[in-house]
Amino acid sequence: MTGDAIGVLLAAGAGTRYGSPKVLAHEGRWLDIAVRALLEGGCEKVIVVLGAAGSAMPDGAIAVHAHDWLVGMSASLKAGLSAAEGFSYAVVHVVDTPDVGPEVVRAVLDAARVSPSNLARAVFDGTPGHPVAFGREHWEEVIDTSSGDAGARAFLRSRFDVVAVECSRWATGIDHDYR
Repeated sequence: MTGDAIGVLLAAGAGTRYGSPKVLAHEGRWLDIAVRALLEGGCEKVIVVLGAAGSAMPDGAIAVHAHDWLVGMSASLKAGLSAAEGFSYAVVHVVDTPDVGPEVVRAVLDAARVSPSNLARAVFDGTPGHPVAFGREHWEEVIDTSSGDAGARAFLRSRFDVVAVECSRWATGIDHDYR
């Protein structure tokens, strides 16, 4: 492995309920916030998975296109993890949770690093959310079990050893589906 942690930011959707692709929300501010949270939270680099819309990349981020983005979040997740070679951990985050900052990313990544399972996820007032950290040994199974708009949900539900990191002291973790 050449690096410790890479951020994978899922931002490919059309944002149909929101009214436009969320990667473009607030003139790209959500994208900037999410990339900064991943970088300042411990990721050495960030892959931003695009689909419905293109966008200029903030410093420290590279774009990957999910050609089958219409399938849902699983297409973005697969494209991001497939492009994340050379790292021990992937911290998967979504672009539409703009109050999630580097403290949340750092807490989740640190928990994964010390867990025997190398798995951790943010929880906000007991509700699972993003980001989620996956050790490299899990990426293939996450890719194989993700489908539709559920992303890694089936994989995460099948595991008893995902460390839940309560993060509500730093953020709400609410994803913004509507304006």
